[in-house]
Amino acid sequence: MAIRVILADDHPLTREGLRSYLEHESDIQLVGEAADGIAAWNLIERELPDVALLDIRMPGEDGISLARKVRERKLPVAVLMLTTYDAQQYVLAALRAGAKGYVLKTATPDDLIQAIRTVASGGVYLDREVSSSVKAVDFMPESLSPREQEVLLLAGRGLSSKEVASQLIISERTVQTHLASIYDKLGARNKTEALLLALKYGVVTLEDLLE
Repeated sequence: MAIRVILADDHPLTREGLRSYLEHESDIQLVGEAADGIAAWNLIERELPDVALLDIRMPGEDGISLARKVRERKLPVAVLMLTTYDAQQYVLAALRAGAKGYVLKTATPDDLIQAIRTVASGGVYLDREVSSSVKAVDFMPESLSPREQEVLLLAGRGLSSKEVASQLIISERTVQTHLASIYDKLGARNKTEALLLALKYGVVTLEDLLE
């Protein structure tokens, strides 16, 4: 069966270009288009597409907010962000909200189609430019301890070191020690890089982050 997709972007020319890409693929069916977040949500609820291809910034309601609603209502829809923003804070915000993929508008049509197929099949897709914006490492990272994974996941969900310490019933200094060890093992410079690298190398999964 074809992958059912809805497309939401407030730029008509962008939608037209994306539509032309999708219509050339026999295994993808475009079932609706929207020019703002409110219309996009109505489409998602009505069509329950396999993939919702959403711009991050739209009038009415942004793509990250829509991804969060899809997750909270447990809809069987994979949200794929399509955006011009490659800043790591946008990537993390999208993943925390429940998006299964992140593609830049500079991506090739082949990359976009691959992203749609990946998230439709239950996978996670990060644009190669997004991945390369994280400091590249040429080694498989050393395994994190169970406690380090807990610290990283809680930090990745937006908790401060003080909040992580409170939740795990350890000192804030111990949290900082764990974070330093995590950065060293992953070759990261900060929490954002550490989480993206951990996702990239399978040290943690997107499902772990969203629990």
